[in-house]
Amino acid sequence: MKKLIVHKVNISHQRLVELSKLADQAKPFYDWVEKVAKKVTGSHRSLNEIIFQSSKKEIHTIIKSCYSNGAETKPFLFDGVGRVYPHFKACFYFFAWIVRDAPQQRLSPLISRMQKADKVSKITAETDALVKLIFEYKSVVKSFEWQAVREVIIDRLEGSRRSIRGHALEASARTSLVTAIQNYYSIHGDYGKFKKVEIADKQIKIGRHTVDVSALLYPKNESVPIRLLIPIKTRETEGGGHSHIFTRDVISAITDIKAEKKKDHIIVVIVAENWSPREIQTIDDAIDLIFHFNMSPNAFEGFDESAQVTLNQYIEKIFSEYEKQARK
Repeated sequence: MKKLIVHKVNISHQRLVELSKLADQAKPFYDWVEKVAKKVTGSHRSLNEIIFQSSKKEIHTIIKSCYSNGAETKPFLFDGVGRVYPHFKACFYFFAWIVRDAPQQRLSPLISRMQKADKVSKITAETDALVKLIFEYKSVVKSFEWQAVREVIIDRLEGSRRSIRGHALEASARTSLVTAIQNYYSIHGDYGKFKKVEIADKQIKIGRHTVDVSALLYPKNESVPIRLLIPIKTRETEGGGHSHIFTRDVISAITDIKAEKKKDHIIVVIVAENWSPREIQTIDDAIDLIFHFNMSPNAFEGFDESAQVTLNQYIEKIFSEYEKQARK
């Protein structure tokens, strides 16, 4: 990543870069809500205009339609480390965010009190609360345009990132995967051949091996999902014999995984200094894609622009190839 040096001091604001990258990937969710709002109201206007022109009843219908939308091909909304929210929670968080409220810290306890006080369901309490807040405070908020909402999302993502303890490398790789998948969705409006995509929010175990980042891709005409697996390997020592041992371990894991499911897609992310090009090539020959970041894990700040473009193109190829197969 580019360093910003002022008077010999690095003042780079990498957190801003990462959070902005994540916030930008929430745009497909914003667009999806706008599409639902247009369909419900019969309007061709923007989400901002629709909200300002809508009655309480219309706002209620919009929110309820988003909650109850049964389509599996929906975009994601996620926390500060790229973990995808379940759809109901995503809707609750999104509508709370656009009215500049804190869904988890402030609203959730109030929702629980509503449920006890009036014996209503959680969804009913959430929907009624959101309708009331948006309708009553829209003149105070003044803007529901994407650029204004984006700033709120950046702030909320930063708050959630601070509260989450986890592996920084895993979070960076998951963020980049979400970015690549959302990029495809924003272009095509779906996931190609796949009816839905589920991104794991933590490491998974496959046999005796741990995979740091993964996703399940559900083909439209098949019941068994295809796995997209991203093991992350790091070493703070440089090259030498460690490189060969490390490569042997990776190849062993890849072999075992492929023996279980041959259709799996595997990407390996390596963050290590001066790794043997020959060993890198050995791994590359056995999988779909490899990213080698030639640096200490402590210096890693996420996928750079070039790496992200490569991952975007890889996802485009997977989803589009399957789409072409489905049309044959």
